[in-house]
Amino acid sequence: MKILVHTGGVFQTNGYILAEDNGTCIVIDAPAETADFLDQNSLRASHLLLTHQHLDHIEDAAKLRAQGVKVLAFQDYAPEIIMEKRLQEMGLPVEASAFEVDEVIGESTTLKVSDYNFEIHRVPGHSPDSICFYLCSKSFLFAGDTLFNGSIGRTDLPGGNHEQLLDSIRQKLYSLPDETAVFPGHGPRTSIGREKQTNPFFPNI
Repeated sequence: MKILVHTGGVFQTNGYILAEDNGTCIVIDAPAETADFLDQNSLRASHLLLTHQHLDHIEDAAKLRAQGVKVLAFQDYAPEIIMEKRLQEMGLPVEASAFEVDEVIGESTTLKVSDYNFEIHRVPGHSPDSICFYLCSKSFLFAGDTLFNGSIGRTDLPGGNHEQLLDSIRQKLYSLPDETAVFPGHGPRTSIGREKQTNPFFPNI
């Protein structure tokens, strides 16, 4: 397995592609032009896993699903979380077609997709539907917009809660091994150990 990163859209959002040598893959989050990225790299996705449904993470979800990709998310399609009209009213050139969620993850704590076994960590605070995918065999955490390199997700959007986000990170993410590689929704990768030592939002860890 190799991990490819596609960064797309107005907000420079990271989507992660877990690819096998035979060209099959699963996708975690779908920023703009994810489908084109897969085509350019001769990849065939079977599943799309969504860390949350903010617009910048789901811009290509409908396009992927139209190609037969199975969409998994914490909850059903949620336009109130996507906030397309609100962002357009702010003058941002964003667009998201509606899509169906094929499998609702809900409160499940584990998930098997193809040959991958994930732990699901429920981490509200940035968004009410935020979840992280922890690939147990590799100690890889796909963190969405919960934890960044030197920062945390914003909490000023509808459904956000600063203290809830901090609690989510402390309880669910900082309990993972220090060597866990963190693949965030924006910016460069980091590790749990590094963030515990240097993240300014947690000075007392």
